[in-house]
Amino acid sequence: MRCCILSLLLVAAPLTAAAQSELPRVLVIATGGTIAGEQKEPGSPESYEIRRSIAQLVASVPEARKYARIETEQFSNISSTSITPAQWLQLARRINNAFRERSDLAGIVITHGTARLDETAFFLNLVVKSDRPVVLVGAQRPPTGISPDGALNLLAAIRVASSPSARGKGAMIVMDERILSARDAEKLYARSGGFDAGEMGMLGVVATHGVQFFYAPTRRNTATSEFDVSLLQELPAVDIHYSYAGADGGAVHDGVKGVVVATTGFTPDERAYYESLQRRGIVIAATFPSGENVASPPSARESTVGIAVEHLSPSHARILLMLALTKTKDPIHIQRIFSEY
Repeated sequence: MRCCILSLLLVAAPLTAAAQSELPRVLVIATGGTIAGEQKEPGSPESYEIRRSIAQLVASVPEARKYARIETEQFSNISSTSITPAQWLQLARRINNAFRERSDLAGIVITHGTARLDETAFFLNLVVKSDRPVVLVGAQRPPTGISPDGALNLLAAIRVASSPSARGKGAMIVMDERILSARDAEKLYARSGGFDAGEMGMLGVVATHGVQFFYAPTRRNTATSEFDVSLLQELPAVDIHYSYAGADGGAVHDGVKGVVVATTGFTPDERAYYESLQRRGIVIAATFPSGENVASPPSARESTVGIAVEHLSPSHARILLMLALTKTKDPIHIQRIFSEY
């Protein structure tokens, strides 16, 4: 009995200072979202306010200290629907500066609201200039809600960011102990298990015994990406239009440089409309509404409307087109970018 008690005490004992000093360093940067929410009456179905700091969130997950030496930084504390491309640029520069200045960092975790989490993740997948992991994480229920999921998600994200096997996998989303590629992940519904990555984007799982990767992205990302946002003040404006029976094309705002059309096929009026936009120098890209289709890039002799998008959701295709337009307006070169990323 005494041996059993001693064993339990050893398991429960905190890490010694020497053991703690050997753990990898992980920087956790907070942007806000449900994971930082608080209700006036805990456990009620009422709406919440985003109040909790990243220091509070990490302190609520003491188990994370077994896997990493954790540093925290409060980038913002807002709903993800308030995050703009300008803030994407600021966040990307902060991450790139941290990796450039801190060779001791194993990885970075970004806490984020789930409404736009996948868009921020894909942007970072294209512009972070390091092969060290960038892991985005959120929650579908606030910490004060019934059966909150944020603490477990944050723990899993820290474990992934601290894992040597996470290097070279691009930006990732970790939700519900699943590791999803930022290229393919999206929010399908607003409850636990609501994030998915389709047929091609689930990279691995966070198991009890460790972080397990089974697949790796092959498209260019992070350290192999050609995009440099270090000096960019803003991104080119790109709209998303939705195609439907009887449609004749959507309105284009002043200053728009590109349009992504979510379509299973253009109507005759749409085709004429988007051809007219192409003649005005506006770049058109066409993708399936689901993002699941793999379109064939046009040959040099084909007359077609739009860049062919290969397996990207409309919102992710918009992000890639925004970045492509910082490099070129030539449709041939933009098609090359869409075929590589």
